[in-house]
Amino acid sequence: MYKSYKVADNFYWVGAIDWNLRDFHGYTTEKGSSYNAFLLMDEKTTLFDTVKSHFAEEMLERIKDIIEPSKIDYIVVNHVEMDHSGALAKVVDIIKPEKIICSLKGKEAMISHFKRTDWPYHVVKTGDKITLGKNSITFIETPMLHWPDSMFSYINEQKILVSSDAFGQHWGTSERFDDEVEFGELMFQAGKYFGNILMPYSNLIQKLLKDVTALGIKIDLIAPDHGLMWRKNIPAIIKAYDDWSKPTLKNKAVVVFDTMWKSTELMAGQVAEGLMSKGVTVKLMKLGENDRSDVMTEILDSKIVVLGSSTLNNEMLPRVADMSTYMKGLRPVNRIGACINSYGWNPNVIKKMNAELEAGGIKVADDGIAVKYVPEKTDLEKCFELGVKLSKSVN
Repeated sequence: MYKSYKVADNFYWVGAIDWNLRDFHGYTTEKGSSYNAFLLMDEKTTLFDTVKSHFAEEMLERIKDIIEPSKIDYIVVNHVEMDHSGALAKVVDIIKPEKIICSLKGKEAMISHFKRTDWPYHVVKTGDKITLGKNSITFIETPMLHWPDSMFSYINEQKILVSSDAFGQHWGTSERFDDEVEFGELMFQAGKYFGNILMPYSNLIQKLLKDVTALGIKIDLIAPDHGLMWRKNIPAIIKAYDDWSKPTLKNKAVVVFDTMWKSTELMAGQVAEGLMSKGVTVKLMKLGENDRSDVMTEILDSKIVVLGSSTLNNEMLPRVADMSTYMKGLRPVNRIGACINSYGWNPNVIKKMNAELEAGGIKVADDGIAVKYVPEKTDLEKCFELGVKLSKSVN
């Protein structure tokens, strides 16, 4: 038996908790996740988003705790990605809504996904308003945060922002609000979510924050599509999004590497020592023991990125190539970086590594260090000095 959760006046959480999710598109979700759907009871009862397909019955049972699903009038689709619309086709068949409210791109995406041109699509754009009775909703398009169809729904009378994927966290909990969990863990999970999903759209987030400020709306509750809702720490999460998207970076370095016979590991350790000798906070992260998504979480507020690899078959080690591709897609711009490499007979892999950093928006501040076979003392001293040099580049 699944129960609804009252959030505010006639506003209920009717989502699903994915306790055992451990991977989301290559992002480790060590604490699971939730798929948040919300029901607003009014003259026109409205459902905001749905859930992953195999959680449809859980969501419907939570709705039945309040109302028969067939009595829902409108469905608002803020985001068409399958973790929020996987159950939509089944739900639409049961509810038979008067309107499916979405952005223009949302309509296009739903037709592409579900092949249903007969649904009662109602397209809205930024500033459009729909009255439900006592409550009304104003819509804010947020394209590419993080799909083209994304939008926010603002419930004017209750000052609730239903924020789609923005301000969310992959964290499955029995608690529903930010002030019911440990704040440090909450912000860590929010940062991990930003660093692994929203970072490429930082410029758009800066614009969105300015646009929302210009609208002059007051927000008493942020209801994202994943994780905890925000009611106490709204200024903190908005400031964090502002900092992460500028980005505001710390005097911090991430040295991420993989190694075959410890040579690269020795080199990475000395780069870290050089950085630390100048007061830089360092995270030394060996791939295989640290997941790519945890590395990106640390890069989120770091000024310096150092990439290290041994050479295998004239290429980077597979886990380093994987990390490089993942990082390149997330584009951690405004950082500086360098590479280190140990090789047997091809000294040119470090050039490929430098090119990968540059392609990801990281400025290569040094040609890097490539060492044949096992580093000598003089090689390790050069690695130490590389760390010192990088520290001076950001101080």
